[in-house]
Amino acid sequence: QVQLVESGGGSVQAGASLRLSCAASGRTFSSYTMGWFRQAPGKEREFVAVVSWSGDRTKYADFAKGRFTISSDNAKNTVYLQMNTLKPEDTAVYYCAADRNGIITRYQYAYDYWGQGTQVTVSS
Repeated sequence: QVQLVESGGGSVQAGASLRLSCAASGRTFSSYTMGWFRQAPGKEREFVAVVSWSGDRTKYADFAKGRFTISSDNAKNTVYLQMNTLKPEDTAVYYCAADRNGIITRYQYAYDYWGQGTQVTVSS
């Protein structure tokens, strides 16, 4: 069965950087796309970024453009989210998700598998 395990979250000051990792197992993921979503307290879960396993296709939420970078490492079956210049409004639980149909999309319903999430807290 597919397992997605996020790591790399933590508590940082505004302006700092974090790199989140999502380790995937249980399938051959070459045809999948992998997304990152986040959910802040009291808010709905929202799209952050998505990447194909080959890394040649990506899509970002507007707030992530220029600050966040999504990438994939096929050899390690791991997807990363590099987050720079973090702001207090980036505070949320960040989730990794996998779409077996390989679609580059921001829509949560398209994703088949989800991780448990990793907490990111940014203080001012």
